[in-house]
Amino acid sequence: MHEFTNKIMAGSNGEFLKASMMGPNAMRITEEMASFLEIKEKARILDLGCGWGLSTLLLVEKYDAQVFAADLWIPPTENYGRFESLGISDQAIPISVDAAKGLPFAHGYFDILFSVDAYHYFGDTPGMLESLMSFVKKGGYIAIAIPGLQYEFGEDVPDEMKPYWQEPEMERTIHSLDWWKAIWSEAAGIELVDIREMACHKEAWEEWLASPNPYAQGDIEMMKADDGKYFNTIQFIAKVV
Repeated sequence: MHEFTNKIMAGSNGEFLKASMMGPNAMRITEEMASFLEIKEKARILDLGCGWGLSTLLLVEKYDAQVFAADLWIPPTENYGRFESLGISDQAIPISVDAAKGLPFAHGYFDILFSVDAYHYFGDTPGMLESLMSFVKKGGYIAIAIPGLQYEFGEDVPDEMKPYWQEPEMERTIHSLDWWKAIWSEAAGIELVDIREMACHKEAWEEWLASPNPYAQGDIEMMKADDGKYFNTIQFIAKVV
């Protein structure tokens, strides 16, 4: 399932991959989720919240897709330079977007809307999902992977997790599979075809914590407190009907 990622991690580009992480290894998460999709050659994919482009790299190199690498925080010129250095700039198109303010594309333009470790920041309403699905052609797919919880904490936040739940962003964005399923089930125009906890959760997090990113170092104590009891990584795949 993770042959491409394992090869990159073990090869000469391994340090590049580690240095380009912005959270749990997006390339590993991308490879696992993509294995549940039928991605045709030259498929047009919107990689929404692509960060530094690890998901984009895999989708281009492994599936020969045309990928629009969209992000709010990473300047397109920066990603273009990165894509040029990797030899994928003819198929990876960097663009700056704010999903909450609408996307600059034609309706029905994409075969797949793909998003790793980003959707939870802006997609926590049925209305947002419905606004995004209009950019995917009928019969196309929306594939989302996000950090999640094994169950909702509610008012009973475990003592060891309370220091981290003091951050309003954590409480707002990190939810259980059932919580997200309820949101997606309210949206019209899609058929949920796959919802699961991802197998790569532990490995993707370990690779992130071993990266040189200072934010990764800040997550080490949180993941020690978690000790495998609370966090997971959630995958949703829906067909546009």
